[in-house]
Amino acid sequence: MSESPHAPADAVSTVDPESQRNGGDLVIETLEALGASKVFGIPGQHALGLFDALSRSKLEFISSRVENNAAFAADGFARATNEVGVLFLSTGPGALTSLAGLQEAYATGVPVVVVASQIPTEGIGARRKGMLHQLDDQKLSAANVTKSQRLVQHASGIPSAIQDAWTDAISTPQGPVWVEVPQNVLLDPTIVPRVEDALAEPFDNPPRVELVREAVAWLAGSKRPAIVAGGGVRRGHAEASLLSIAEKLGAPVICSPGGNGAFPWEHELSLQSWIEDRHTTEVLEDADVLIAIGTSLGEVTSNYFSLEPRGRLIQIDAEPRVLESNRPGLGMRADAGQALAALDEALTPEALEGHAADWHGRSPQEVVADTLKKVEERLDGQDLAMERRFMADIREAVPDTMQTFWDMTISAYWAWSCWDSRGGEFHSAQGAGGLGYGFPAAIGAAAGLGERVFAVAGDGSAMYSIAELATAKQHNLPVTWLIVDDGGYGILREYMEGAFGKATATELARPDFKALAESFGIPAEKTTPEGVGEALKRAFAAEGPNVVVVEALIRLFAPTHL
Repeated sequence: MSESPHAPADAVSTVDPESQRNGGDLVIETLEALGASKVFGIPGQHALGLFDALSRSKLEFISSRVENNAAFAADGFARATNEVGVLFLSTGPGALTSLAGLQEAYATGVPVVVVASQIPTEGIGARRKGMLHQLDDQKLSAANVTKSQRLVQHASGIPSAIQDAWTDAISTPQGPVWVEVPQNVLLDPTIVPRVEDALAEPFDNPPRVELVREAVAWLAGSKRPAIVAGGGVRRGHAEASLLSIAEKLGAPVICSPGGNGAFPWEHELSLQSWIEDRHTTEVLEDADVLIAIGTSLGEVTSNYFSLEPRGRLIQIDAEPRVLESNRPGLGMRADAGQALAALDEALTPEALEGHAADWHGRSPQEVVADTLKKVEERLDGQDLAMERRFMADIREAVPDTMQTFWDMTISAYWAWSCWDSRGGEFHSAQGAGGLGYGFPAAIGAAAGLGERVFAVAGDGSAMYSIAELATAKQHNLPVTWLIVDDGGYGILREYMEGAFGKATATELARPDFKALAESFGIPAEKTTPEGVGEALKRAFAAEGPNVVVVEALIRLFAPTHL
């Protein structure tokens, strides 16, 4: 998509790399000085100067096959390593193809620095010469899916632009940022000295003192506090503070899909992640003070907007547009890590003197145990034995510390509620909800971690990222990809059958995934739901990439927000 069979005369520089440097070198030098180690993307005509400079650097380039998947890979790298993902894009079609992947990073708060090429400066916004890949305003196209956008028109501005963009990316709320550099700026010789150091420090985002004081007063006077932990808790590395606060208050804690792993699964105060269950929703509604930390209380986390809290709400988030967007309350704009640390410090024994949790004569531990029992009984009442065994077998097979990446598929919808992430990180595409996330994100993670990771997709979502089998093979990345093949878009099939009594346009022709993987030189195994655990164990013990295919119709549990 980003290549042309005929390059214009100015597409290739005659600069001697041994004696002259160009704008592309400034980009690479700045990224190296900021600590980048990996770059994801696809070469393109206007970006040739950038990629030529890459050849002279220590940066490792992971070459994807589709720009959208390269964006997912940079996202997965950032989530898995807690570093900044770096994405190189070509102009026009290549840049636009990345946007759905960047939407996921933007919605979830993942730091990615995008460096996109541009047509030569003389043609920007002018429609001159009928230039290939030309857009009226390329960076405007990225405005909906990135925190900030910059156009660099002179080589001397490259280091500062990238340094500022990196600062934006790592400052809460974190997210992807966009820098574009015209073709001629990348290619032309420069007198700008070699970049020797670059410093990007995140902007501080602590909570306001008076808001902490007010929140402590509310909590000290509460009898039934409860906590919803979102993805911001994980991004803010606030797990220890969350645990301390929950235990001080005796507050039940439930994790959203993005917050999965923020609170110990088996803790006596843990409602786990059964966020789409009426029984857990009722506990949150009954709380006299509900803390929502690092979550917008959006569609899924509010159990599809059925949550109607009767008590007071304390909402903490680094993104000010999130605060009180769905519920009125005490809004606190702050990084989750700093906010929970401040609350934990302020919730002293003196401040909590006289506080005792009392849920209508029951302890919070009793409420949690009883609620989880009701969840279990509800599932027992549905014909879901195969699905529950399937998810349990996958969980048993996956090593405790292995990171997992889930596409928008029925197995992921189950995992949002039932997956105990243990010592591994749980990642899914619930932010924007686009298809094709799991496998390319896992590729990015494997490249960054240098260890095996696990990806899950359905047959529909797998086709979005199937080309990245070539990437996994080329770089020999240790990714195990589980494809659950039910012959169509399973989630949409269930939704349509439930709403209309029949499904339309959900059934799909698809390849023999095992044979297709093997055609790339990647080992693959086809198995049944009953054999998935053992098949995965064999895959995890192997070297390099591999694929496990299960042909099965996995059904969702019944809606519980009605």
